[in-house]
Amino acid sequence: MDKVFVTDKVISATHLATLVQSKKSGAVVTFSGDVRNHDGGKDVSTLTYEIHPSAQDVLQSVVSEVSASFAINDVAVAHRYGEIAIGECAFAVAVSADHREAAFEACRALVATVKEKLPIWKHQVFADGSDQWVNFA
Repeated sequence: MDKVFVTDKVISATHLATLVQSKKSGAVVTFSGDVRNHDGGKDVSTLTYEIHPSAQDVLQSVVSEVSASFAINDVAVAHRYGEIAIGECAFAVAVSADHREAAFEACRALVATVKEKLPIWKHQVFADGSDQWVNFA
């Protein structure tokens, strides 16, 4: 699948949607996981994702496995690593299907499964100078 990306480049759900749109699809559902400026009651100054070398292969496997469980036409998934600015997209999913229910359900399942299985760690630095590592973004 050439629509599955682990990258340090800017990503967007809008761009992924263009990769899965087709005349046979009546629905395109997207998810954009954006870096927020707060977590756990603290202001976030910076956020960096670190990946395991297997991340691309794991993401590909997850997308293939989950996609096979739904009546969908196409899927695109991207997860960024490195330092990501507040407000930018860190994780995006786009799913196309004949009907909206399948697209919504597949998108939800992809988001949940990627968050559960992708070997990626989030490092947040807070405005007060403290920091936090979180396993599996």
